[in-house]
Amino acid sequence: MSDESMAVAPDHRCGLVALLGRPNVGKSTLLNALIGFRVSIVSPKPQTTRHRILGIATRPGAQLLFVDTPGMHASAKRAINRQLNRAARHAIEEVDVLVHVVEAGRWTDEDEQVWQAMKASGKPALLAINKVDAMKDREKLLPFIDSLTRERAYAAVLLVSARRRDGLDVLEREIVARLPLAPPVYGEDEITDRSERFLAAELVREQLMRQLGQELPYSCTVEIEQFGVREDGITEIGAVVWVERAGQKAIVIGAAGARLKEVGTAARLSMERLFERRIFLKLWVRVRENWSDDEAALKRFGYEG
Repeated sequence: MSDESMAVAPDHRCGLVALLGRPNVGKSTLLNALIGFRVSIVSPKPQTTRHRILGIATRPGAQLLFVDTPGMHASAKRAINRQLNRAARHAIEEVDVLVHVVEAGRWTDEDEQVWQAMKASGKPALLAINKVDAMKDREKLLPFIDSLTRERAYAAVLLVSARRRDGLDVLEREIVARLPLAPPVYGEDEITDRSERFLAAELVREQLMRQLGQELPYSCTVEIEQFGVREDGITEIGAVVWVERAGQKAIVIGAAGARLKEVGTAARLSMERLFERRIFLKLWVRVRENWSDDEAALKRFGYEG
């Protein structure tokens, strides 16, 4: 008998869990809190998450493979918006357990759209009511839960605060109870299926989301052109920030390059914390007209169908 077969108990559970919801309900913050590492970028702006990201949580007797998905939204006029919705719907098809993340005290048409997609799958669906710590009138919480569950057959309702990491142990137990019996897929020290190259691009984009105005970040994407280790041990990364118009390029660069330098410095520090080594980061800004409504450009930039 091999060491691996001896180590895995027959009642071990392992499976895929989709974190679903409309934009800006805290799915990425919840993913990071559940796995204990910051692999999914976050910002106050909706639709920060654009890619399917797997977060791996290995526990005694179980391995939970969390799929962070783009927020499902009603407006899908551009190619990138349609792609984000496709990515979220595809996650529903491939996972074992669904977690519908909503904001405490708020239910919108987009929340209903997510529920209907989950309901059609016939898979176990949990309701995770997030941001309960931010709800000013807690007396409204029970009527809110009642209104959501009266006609929606969630398998369980969990109250959580991803920011404060409250209620996550109960959420995990409810998920594990519904995972299939299976051995672990990944090693104990693995936290994501994404490469450092992908994570580096996301950390640059996170700073663009945080530091630019309301609309401009949605016209930006990041492509890694260079990623390697120098003789001195420093990882050298070259990244291109793509925008849709020449005027946007000037805004991203800023006066005398100040804005781009701020983005680069903050992204580099985030990379060094995540990768645990020194980083040398170079950034350029280039224009590709209307890339977010161009299927070929989306494919080039790694947006999955």
